Amino acid sequence: MTETLGFTHFLGHADAVAWSVLALLLAMSVASWYWIAAKGLNALRRRRASRSFLASFWNEPSLAALEQRARGASGRDAWSRVFEDGFDAIERHRVAAARGALDAGTPLEFAARSLKRSIVRECACLEAGQTLLATVSSTAPFVGLFGTVWGIYHALLAIGDAGAAGLQEVAGPVGEALIMTGIGLAVAIPASMAYNAFARERRNLRTGLEAFAHELLAMLATGASPSELRRTATPDEAPPRAAGARLASVGGR
Repeated sequence: MTETLGFTHFLGHADAVAWSVLALLLAMSVASWYWIAAKGLNALRRRRASRSFLASFWNEPSLAALEQRARGASGRDAWSRVFEDGFDAIERHRVAAARGALDAGTPLEFAARSLKRSIVRECACLEAGQTLLATVSSTAPFVGLFGTVWGIYHALLAIGDAGAAGLQEVAGPVGEALIMTGIGLAVAIPASMAYNAFARERRNLRTGLEAFAHELLAMLATGASPSELRRTATPDEAPPRAAGARLASVGGR
């Protein structure tokens, strides 16, 4: 063969369908990398803000200091927003109960419902872009495979018209067509890895926020400060279990 085969040769002989497949794969790649970059940067910012908030939170000396902190919370991360919603719920219950306009159980029950809604809202915010990443990771290989099948079909037609069926004549055009499958995999693999990583981050955030909500309810139930609550937990007992035990004892009174 006098002509050098490769990606450039493939593009030069691509028809409208092949170009459409390439354009679709390019759009899917750009969209997935946009969300990978955006969600990755947001995750880094959230982690820094959360570490800063939690480091100062557990050193608060009293429940009154926590209430002051809740009124001035900036809400830069999920933890501070959940924290603020918990104290806001207590305040709303107190005001509404004073007016005789509320029959929603105890303040702790009202706060627990507010915290649950807040956690669901924070986790829902992390769903942005996840559907697109899942779609790209599952469909891009098949889009590339369609391009490969289309390329092989036209390559075989051209070989048949030329009347040449040797290995040299078949391997080049078929190998070029397989480029589409490679492009599809190159688009799908980063999207799939990113989807799994962000899904894991969402699960970890939900677990952490639920444990934090238990601790916050324990503070509201007992009047203990964060530092006091940490001191009362036994060394081999995780904070969420300690908080759950206190809430169970409060509920049984």
